[in-house]
Amino acid sequence: MAGRSLSRRTFLRGTGVALSLPLLDAMIPALARAKAVEAAARPRRMIAIQTNMGILPQFFFPEGTGKDYKPSEYLKVLDGYRDRMSVFSGVSHPGVDGGHAAEASFLTAAPHPGSGAFRNTVSLDQLAAEQIGPATRFPTLATRIGNERGSLSYTRGGVMIPSERSPAALYRQMFVQGTAKEIDARLTDLRTGRSVLDFVNDSAKRIEKDLGPKDKDRLDQYFTSVRDLEKNMVKSEEWEKKPKPSVAVPEPKDVDGRQMTASHKLMYDVIRLALETDSTRLVTVFINTIGNASDIAGVTHETHSLTHHGNRPETLTELKTIETMQFHALADLLKGLDATKEGEQTMLDRTMVLYGTCMGSANSHSNINLPAILVGGGFRHGGHVAFDTKKNHPLPNLYVSMLQQLGLEIDRFATSTGTMRGIEVKA
Repeated sequence: MAGRSLSRRTFLRGTGVALSLPLLDAMIPALARAKAVEAAARPRRMIAIQTNMGILPQFFFPEGTGKDYKPSEYLKVLDGYRDRMSVFSGVSHPGVDGGHAAEASFLTAAPHPGSGAFRNTVSLDQLAAEQIGPATRFPTLATRIGNERGSLSYTRGGVMIPSERSPAALYRQMFVQGTAKEIDARLTDLRTGRSVLDFVNDSAKRIEKDLGPKDKDRLDQYFTSVRDLEKNMVKSEEWEKKPKPSVAVPEPKDVDGRQMTASHKLMYDVIRLALETDSTRLVTVFINTIGNASDIAGVTHETHSLTHHGNRPETLTELKTIETMQFHALADLLKGLDATKEGEQTMLDRTMVLYGTCMGSANSHSNINLPAILVGGGFRHGGHVAFDTKKNHPLPNLYVSMLQQLGLEIDRFATSTGTMRGIEVKA
């Protein structure tokens, strides 16, 4: 069949049976085949962003469903990406409650984060990193915007992975090549770190027999985090020996986290550079809006207090101003990704951008009907994908779809019941 061109509808027939053939090279014209190979070689990526103080639902959720929805005020900011965006309503994490405590479960969907016995589980990005992380210098980048601490990334043992707030520090990690002496010192540190971890691990095991059930559980969580750290150290040593990519963009200058507009721009710019240079393919962004948005005109109050607005018009106006800025920053990130060409596609076509929050209403500390958006990533998007706002659809179903789009052979994540309805992978 080497010289023949077969129809995609070719069947094998015999004795009343018709067997369809899989897609074969002979079914694809030579030019199309070359383009398919080129596209398959380009990586898929994910950016997951959570803003931790909720999103005002009256300015987020659109009117109507499907592709003909009428955009809300916030969604109008993103209307240029409408054909590559899905907006979800009526979704949440089953069993995730606790008001603000739910921020820890945004990418894990671990239930009851506010309880004293809560133990987190692996986050979406870290599960993906186990398979695709070794392909890049940084398996994932855990970042945050704002002065307060927080992270979306958790190991299999439920241990939070510290996030980086400084765009300048991220830039140096990715693009500033150390001297030979500095690299040797770094490798020595890594090797020493592994031997120290082994020592600590052995010491902890000796005391395990004298511990109660709860302490043993905590120690098991500790062992898991130690093993994860050791694996990361081995990978780090391999990458330390490889030259870092060079970029024409100068190192950014950090700003105070209270300057929310500038903080968003600087972090999103560095994230785009990280993806462009294939330094990583998985990024999380924890937006902690606690503190004053000192560079946003018209905002004079701290964000957390504004979320308890009691429907006071002047308070809603300030909070809306902050959230509108966040959507404009997101639009700028999408614009930068879409401006970067990758063959006949753009980086946005190859990058899933998830944007959402842990609370459907921060005013009432509700954890249902979570505002959520997915942009890009090669999906056939469904416009406004609406579910029951009282009896919610599992948001982890979307995570399963995202993991599959990254190439993972997985059909379940946390409390998922399948893949997300309303979006499809493009053929």
